[in-house]
Parts: sequence; structure tokens; C-alpha cells
Amino acid sequence: MSIDLIALDLDGTLLDTHEQVSQANRAAIATALAQGIRVVLVTGRGVEAPTQISHNLGLALPVICCHGALTKDIQTGKTIGHIPVAMAYAKPMLEFAETKGIDVAVYLEERFYRMPGSRRYMSDMRGPEWQEIPSFGALPQIAPTFLRFLGTEAVSAMRATFGDLPLHFKYETWGEFEECAVTSRDATKRNALMNLCAAYEVPRERVLAIGDSRNDVPMLRWAGIGVAMGNAAPDVIRAVGRVTAGNADAGVARAMARYLRKAPYRARSA
Repeated sequence: MSIDLIALDLDGTLLDTHEQVSQANRAAIATALAQGIRVVLVTGRGVEAPTQISHNLGLALPVICCHGALTKDIQTGKTIGHIPVAMAYAKPMLEFAETKGIDVAVYLEERFYRMPGSRRYMSDMRGPEWQEIPSFGALPQIAPTFLRFLGTEAVSAMRATFGDLPLHFKYETWGEFEECAVTSRDATKRNALMNLCAAYEVPRERVLAIGDSRNDVPMLRWAGIGVAMGNAAPDVIRAVGRVTAGNADAGVARAMARYLRKAPYRARSA
């Protein structure tokens, strides 16, 4: 069965080790678009980065961001889907983090907010999308899209205190940096992609999904063809079954070359 839609994670997948889209990946995506195949970005980042990358690549579909908690139409700016963390859970978590001096960021109204002096663990933790506030109590009292507990100390403290709450805890490790994104239970990449495909009447059998993280696994297993990146953790590769090259070696283009058969990159390890 042919592929009608390709879902791509960003970090560790479409983006290389320098956080750029390689020429091979660009060429593969351009060819897929020319063949009438839709391409959607599915990421844990906020809306800003996937929107910019989508425009740069000539993509037209909405972006799925914030680990599936937010789906945004990049043409109109309209919010298509939003599943926030209930204030009953978010408020005590933020109060706890502020009282204990724990590094946490909260995504609210399409901005990340953090306390002054918070460590910047990753290169994307800067720019106009990130703002410092004197207290989380100064934020509007509305349910945030998601929370990020940053660093091993913060993750451990959050798990010990709030780990039994009915929320979705997405644990990730990037080198020596550990974080946990907290979303509503219903906010997952899989659910958001499933809803988007339903809206565009694309059956799961015609979906190719590529990713590298543990929170990508349900999406990759749902898609007709799910492919793990070569740089993914061993448990991710085992759970998905199919593997391509790493993000430093145009793994996305290689997977597309194998499973689309027409992408402009000769596959070797996909």
C-alpha cells in the first residue's frame, strides 16, 4: 500500500546533530511533496520552531507540537487541538517547584516561562519564546499546555512527589541531560497524529512515521510503517522493529528511500 502522509519528529530525527535539516532530508521531503504526499512535523517543542521549519520546507499541514498537546494550523494561526494540564494538577506542581528551587518551565499561551537564574540545559531554551518571571503565581490562572522538569534533581523530586497523579509523564535523556515533560493523559503524539489523519481521511496503513524518542514509540507503532532512528535508545528500536540510519547520516531520507521507493537518496541501512 502506498504512503499518503509522512509524520516526522524533529530533534534526533529530522534535525541533525547541529539542529539543521540536511540537504538529503530536504531533497527527500521536496520529492515527497511533489508526489502529492503530505508531510507533518510532530514534536515535543513549542509551536515556534516547527512552524518556522514547516514554512522553510514548504509544508502546509498543521504542526503537532508540545508532545501532542497542541495542534496548530500554520497557515491561519488557528488552534486545531489543545489538551492542557488541569490547573488542579499544574498549580501545586509549579508551587512545589518554586518553593524548592527546582528547575521547571511551563508552556502557557505559546510561551515558555521559567524563574530567573534557571539553567539553560539545551540550545533551544532561549529566544523570544522563552520568558523569565519573578513567580509562577504571576501567570494567568489558566491551564498550561505542559510542564518541563529540567535536570535529574528536578525529575527525581517531581517523580517522588507527583508521580502518582493521573497525568502523562514523558521521560527523556539527551546525553547527560534528563527531563520530564508533563502533559494531560490524552495529550500524546499518537493521539494528535491519529486525529489529524482522521481529519484528512488518511488511513493509518498509509502513514509513514519516523522518530527517535520513547514518547515517539506509540506513534510509530500506530502508523502503517513506523521507523526508529539509528540514534534512538535500544529499547525504542526494539519496540518499533524497523530502524534507519542516525540523524547525523540522513536517516529520514534513507527511510523515505526505502519505504517510498522514489525518494532521492539511495538507502543503505534503512
